[in-house]
Amino acid sequence: MRQWAAAIGPREVVLAAPRSFCAGVERAIEVVERALETRGAPVYVRRQVVHNAHVVRRLSDLGAVFVEEVEDVPEGSTVVLAAHGVAPAVRAAAQQRALDVIDATCPLVAKVHTEVKRYAGRGETVFLIGHAGHEEVVGTVGEAPSRVVVVEDAAAAARVTAADPGRVAYAMQTTLAVDEAEEIAGVLRSRFPALRAPRREDICYATTNRQQAVRAIAGSSDLVLVVGSANSSNSLRLVEVAVRAGAEAHLVEDLGEVDLAWLAGARTVGVTAGASAPPHLVDDIVAGLAGLGPVTAREITVGAENIQFTLPSSVMPNSVSPKEVS
Repeated sequence: MRQWAAAIGPREVVLAAPRSFCAGVERAIEVVERALETRGAPVYVRRQVVHNAHVVRRLSDLGAVFVEEVEDVPEGSTVVLAAHGVAPAVRAAAQQRALDVIDATCPLVAKVHTEVKRYAGRGETVFLIGHAGHEEVVGTVGEAPSRVVVVEDAAAAARVTAADPGRVAYAMQTTLAVDEAEEIAGVLRSRFPALRAPRREDICYATTNRQQAVRAIAGSSDLVLVVGSANSSNSLRLVEVAVRAGAEAHLVEDLGEVDLAWLAGARTVGVTAGASAPPHLVDDIVAGLAGLGPVTAREITVGAENIQFTLPSSVMPNSVSPKEVS
């Protein structure tokens, strides 16, 4: 009761923009929806198509079946590969099971795969800046396991070695914190003067934009709430960026995870959402805060996003499923 009483009062809500879904996430979700429309349920999805529990739950209700590996998919069935990308070995396993494969890999992740294959094909050691256990990194490493070295932080960058220091390159996981990734790349550049860089920045536009936006609201916020799932790398990075900008910040799956104790004395609350979190979850949080007292809301925008990615031809309206071909 005391916590509830301390949380009551007028407050300002500052919304970061851009926030929530990015083009890659929207594409991946639509791929599953179109697959269900064109193939009919069940459609199998390897791992979470995007890292958000609410998205997975909704797609499950529509008839998607989420599995860990393609070996869990009945032979001849349809399987969607998640937005984070997969190693070639996964595609080979799907082919062996005669699966109807629909690829929802984000085009920006696919770009990193292409870079790694190009570097490795020239005999270079590739330093992949990223988190070793993340699905995107696992898939990227799978393109050239003997040539890729994962570098997780600046300390690791100061230790790594290469068979030939004159033949080295780097790539990045797309959902990293921009400042930390640049610090790691800086260490590698100082140690390896011949280091090749990507032709274009690997960290995706949506990750960069959301980090800039949360930084813009953090300085004036008593509390920052980041909407996203705990396994969402880009959402976790938003929390870290907000903390480094001087704010108290917490990751929440939805309104139900907002702790009243955080709101005591917090008269300005910043709210954002990771690129895989549905927009309505932000609306729910604003409505929940309004239930504790008068709320005035304003939005701080750091840039517009108008990028769209085309869908795979296999889920377009006139496509024909292999199941329909006899």
